[in-house]
Amino acid sequence: MTEPDLYAATLVVPVALSRVDALAVVALARDESVEGIGSSRPRVQLGGGAWVEVEIPKFGDPPPVALDVYSTRSDDHARLEALRLAADLERVAGWSIHPDFELD
Repeated sequence: MTEPDLYAATLVVPVALSRVDALAVVALARDESVEGIGSSRPRVQLGGGAWVEVEIPKFGDPPPVALDVYSTRSDDHARLEALRLAADLERVAGWSIHPDFELD
């Protein structure tokens, strides 16, 4: 059985947070829970086959935090869900978020 294709859209957040804290804020903003706590790839489901994972800077690197939104449907779906998440996070957390992809 083959793995489904994954499409990704990254949001850049200029904050200094741990992965756990960033996922907690995302979960709060979307009224969801964090799945896979303690695993190597914890995530928050966004709906419709999309989810978000958090990449934090490596030791000694400054922020930003990257929010990687994945979709099994399409690039457009990943980007749409990323933009929805960005709007929720700007409203709930006051974060200034920058998409790391072209806006069409």
